[in-house]
Amino acid sequence: MIEVLINQEKKQYEEHTTYLQIAREYQKYYSDDIILVMVNHKLTELETEVKDGAKIEFLTTSTREGMQTYQRSVVFLMLKAFFELVGEEQIRSIKIYFSLSKGLYCESTGSLNITAELLEQVKEKMHELVKGDLPITKRTIGTKEAMERFHKYKMYDKEMLFYFRRNSQVNIYDIDGFEDYFYGYMAPSTGMLHYFELFLYDKGFVLQLPVKERPKEVPAFAPQNRIYEVMKESYGWSRQLEAESVGELNQIIAKGKINDLILVQEALMEKKLAELAEQIVSQPQKKFVMIAGPSSSGKTTFAHRLSIQLKAIGMKPHIISVDDYFHNRELSPRDEQGNYDFEALECIDIQQFNQDMNALLRGEMVSMPTYNFITGVREYKGRVLSMGKNDILIIEGIHCLNDRLTVTLPMEHKFKIYISALTQLNIDEHNRIPSTDGRLLRRIVRDARTRGTTARETIARWYSVRRGEERNIFPYQESADAMFNSALVYELAVIKQYAEPLLFYIQEETPEYQEAKRLLKFLDYFLGVNSENIPKNSVLREFIGGSCFKV
Repeated sequence: MIEVLINQEKKQYEEHTTYLQIAREYQKYYSDDIILVMVNHKLTELETEVKDGAKIEFLTTSTREGMQTYQRSVVFLMLKAFFELVGEEQIRSIKIYFSLSKGLYCESTGSLNITAELLEQVKEKMHELVKGDLPITKRTIGTKEAMERFHKYKMYDKEMLFYFRRNSQVNIYDIDGFEDYFYGYMAPSTGMLHYFELFLYDKGFVLQLPVKERPKEVPAFAPQNRIYEVMKESYGWSRQLEAESVGELNQIIAKGKINDLILVQEALMEKKLAELAEQIVSQPQKKFVMIAGPSSSGKTTFAHRLSIQLKAIGMKPHIISVDDYFHNRELSPRDEQGNYDFEALECIDIQQFNQDMNALLRGEMVSMPTYNFITGVREYKGRVLSMGKNDILIIEGIHCLNDRLTVTLPMEHKFKIYISALTQLNIDEHNRIPSTDGRLLRRIVRDARTRGTTARETIARWYSVRRGEERNIFPYQESADAMFNSALVYELAVIKQYAEPLLFYIQEETPEYQEAKRLLKFLDYFLGVNSENIPKNSVLREFIGGSCFKV
């Protein structure tokens, strides 16, 4: 007999018992499906055999790790359904591109034509596989064998990914003879993958998935056409640079061609900025350029670079931070835990902001504030501003797309820009890199450099940051007049050197350890790149240091 500790209660089980068997025993105590287990502070799949003396904590689909496992498993289920229904003769690949409307945008390459009728058949096949409750099994094979196997399957992104793999072994998953590789844990069987939808969209389709807040409900499909167009353009850039996957990027690094890629990527971004400046100037009534985006999007560098482009075509831009209009700290609202909620719109003195902006629009001289984040007090230090014919204000803040902030400013004078770091690089055909991971790594590196904040502290705060973004930024993104993607296809290979030491410092007994371990495993896919040839005006300099701007 072996003994384990579950919810502070010692239990005994026969040898070779799996955590899945124990989970079935305890499922009645959980409202959502158990999909993973934490064993002695280590995430573990349910099919694993129980360890003697283990401390067990079950994770359901209502947790972040649990929902990621669920979503990853549904992708595997969908791929199995496609290939079983259509056959590999017609499918070059089903590629998972990016997040869209709480789902994943996918396309097929090859002769397969995606239609609404086909998607309905695939959905029916997926439900059939769910009903069959087929086991999702894992086995370990050698890296060379994995490369040969995935070459045979025409999964060339995976073949190239494993070419640069340091580990001599690879874990692959199987559903009834259909094999694939996934970055992360998987559900024990198809039987728990009930919730999903498929929607035809443009040249591909969206696999719509539940979220951890409502794990047994598939959210309504709400097309995000503006985001889609930006992502399509960004993936076009990656294709042009021949760096659509981590394996392709590593190949460029290994061949010594990374500096060319950096220069071309930065030139493409500068060209986009110039086009944006021309778009603004072509509408002379626009006097307020409102810039908003989630954390670590590079808003400050973007504002400076856009200002330079506007100056180059005869405008006189002035950068204004909405944060300088914060109320004095004691007047700030608090969240449900009683802490100051600095991301709430009510933190801003909206009345004073609108009064000053309207005065500037009338050509009046205005005394501009500066917020002292140390003392928590708004100060006036003699800075004054007025606007002439060619003057234009570049206003940056998380609420800049929300018209409640600029409630009295005439709409015809506002030009709204949404900026985000929307990652256009994928690990391989079926494993995407979430944009939130890129932004989190940017923030870990920047906060350690500029604020002395540890990686553990940044990870601990990230949930609160993301919650604020969901409430204050994402609902307004589709209302923007223009969108800008600040992600660089090469940046994670650079950030790797800065982030890894910070993540390794997180101790195993802390709650943030699992996230640090996941990020370290993710960064291990990349070959490192030295930062010395990155231009001083690059958005990446805002995070790693060495920027020519005051950021």
